[in-house]
Amino acid sequence: MNTSLTVGIVGATGAVGQELVRLLHERNFPMASLRLFASARSAGKTVERFGKKYVIEEAKPGVFADVDVAFFAAGGSVTKALAGDAIKAGCLVIDKSSVHRMDADVPLVIPEINPQGLRNHRGIIANPNCSTAVTLMGLWPLHQRFGLKRYFAATYQSVSGTGAEAVQELENQTQAYVKGQPITHKVYPYQIAQNCIPQVDSFGENGYTGEEHKMMLESRKIMGLPNLKVSTTCVRVPVVRAHSIAVNAEFEKPVSVEEARKAIAAFEGAVLVDDTANRKYPTPLDFAEKVKCGVGRLRVDTALDNGLSFWVSGDNLWKGAALNAVQNAEFMAREGLLKPKRALASV
Repeated sequence: MNTSLTVGIVGATGAVGQELVRLLHERNFPMASLRLFASARSAGKTVERFGKKYVIEEAKPGVFADVDVAFFAAGGSVTKALAGDAIKAGCLVIDKSSVHRMDADVPLVIPEINPQGLRNHRGIIANPNCSTAVTLMGLWPLHQRFGLKRYFAATYQSVSGTGAEAVQELENQTQAYVKGQPITHKVYPYQIAQNCIPQVDSFGENGYTGEEHKMMLESRKIMGLPNLKVSTTCVRVPVVRAHSIAVNAEFEKPVSVEEARKAIAAFEGAVLVDDTANRKYPTPLDFAEKVKCGVGRLRVDTALDNGLSFWVSGDNLWKGAALNAVQNAEFMAREGLLKPKRALASV
């Protein structure tokens, strides 16, 4: 990748925005320059990253004229307000929000699974939900081997998925618990320290939350299985970083643990950690700040025909957000699908 691109990050001061800055530098993304955008209250502030000083610019219409690719990590309202302006300016938008994920003409892409979507877009690429992305790092190679019919999942989601305020709330509550002080909560409806909360997002009429609904719809779209049956329960747990998911999956073909292990081990998005005799299995601590997701506890499911049960852990800020977005851009740059506007103008 020798292309030099002008890159923008919208929501650069948030948790995912900061991870994007880090990953773009650490992975040597082909940048000629990097511009950081945030809200008006952050505009004008100077931040230092990787030995360089950046002045935060206000994210507003008109700022994308010289930007080749913009990573949007500031929430759905910002995407609605600014993505169209960026696209009109000829800037590719890679969006973390859920606004356009289910639009028929917007690719929803995990590059290890459906990179073909990166070849056919209308200026915007959607990034999947964090739980969906981590789950599919275990499910996809098994689907390729056995043919997925349906899956059930229970998630164990870290507080960083909610944001910096949630991380601070867990820290404050833990400190208060240790000191025997009163514990208060603001971010979540219940205390999260020493607790689990079986609600991620708001409840719908059918009793499922928005997060659970996203996992079903996004799994279908990414895997190209429009009739896939999915039932999930999403749970917030007192872990700072990395989500874990317990999955029970039913397949079309007879399954074997040995073949399942081979499929996971050969998949570029996963690491097989499955040695229960020596208590080896993935944990969120082990897979925080890791490029690949860990898959283990593979076993024949005792309640499903042709069923497998497994456990997967992966970094929600990386594979579930920033890393997946960067990997999509890397693929496009590598394949010649993402070029500087100034180079195109000179052709």
